[in-house]
Amino acid sequence: MRLASFNARGRSSYGAVVGDGIVDLRLRLPPRYPTLVDLLRGDGLAEARAMIVDVRPDFPLAEAELLPPLLAPEKILCVGVNYANRHKDFGDAEPPRHPSIFFRHPGSLVGHGQKLHRPVVSEQLDFEGEIALVIGRGGRRIARERALEHVVGYMLCNEGTVRDWLRHGKFNVTQGKNFDASGSIGPWLTTADEIDPAKPMHLTVKVNGVTRQDDTTASMVFSFADLIVYMTTFMTLRPGDIIVTGTPVKIGAKEGAPEWLKPGDVVELHVPELGSLRNEVVAEK
Repeated sequence: MRLASFNARGRSSYGAVVGDGIVDLRLRLPPRYPTLVDLLRGDGLAEARAMIVDVRPDFPLAEAELLPPLLAPEKILCVGVNYANRHKDFGDAEPPRHPSIFFRHPGSLVGHGQKLHRPVVSEQLDFEGEIALVIGRGGRRIARERALEHVVGYMLCNEGTVRDWLRHGKFNVTQGKNFDASGSIGPWLTTADEIDPAKPMHLTVKVNGVTRQDDTTASMVFSFADLIVYMTTFMTLRPGDIIVTGTPVKIGAKEGAPEWLKPGDVVELHVPELGSLRNEVVAEK
């Protein structure tokens, strides 16, 4: 299934993307599932699947404004420096021993087709194409061989970063990773049964039609399972939690001259199994 949250015809809802339309699940499912996060926490996927069998979409996908699929997750955990050769960008001779992890807040991410905001205080808005995991079954101290059983689905994420605010404080990257509407996520959640875990996912990122990132998850330093095992060593993951798994090395940038995003630029991420996530940049007012 492809599950999306959206605004359409004067109301907010969530549903299943079927072909070129949307089946409005909020209208069909019990009121205990008011959001997609509640559906995951209530273990309601089987009920959702039953609702889309032999059902015509309620309206065309083109009529919907897509929102971040999970509007109020408890946690958005992001992983830094997690693709081969990226550690060289930071002057490290060896790959990291453990994942680097930081948090984002939900308001820092917009949905597919919504505008990315270059903040008033900086011109150094950057893009980072990534694949995000969504936890469907929570747990603590999860065993590696069972880790992917806890993943309910996958999404794309442009983990937008304001570079000159990454070290505004001495020891953290939180500020540069959490400007409102600086990144995006979506376009929908693709459930895990649609993904072959043995096949690497191929991620490409284009800016104004020019390919700027192109790699597969085979290049990851820490696999999806590695990340789940490591994180649940010290915290409990809950249904609806998001893990953004790291960005590949960029290509095509001029040496010593970063090309920051500017108003009018369009960033598009694509993974064949997950669809495309496209956003235009505007200046924050």
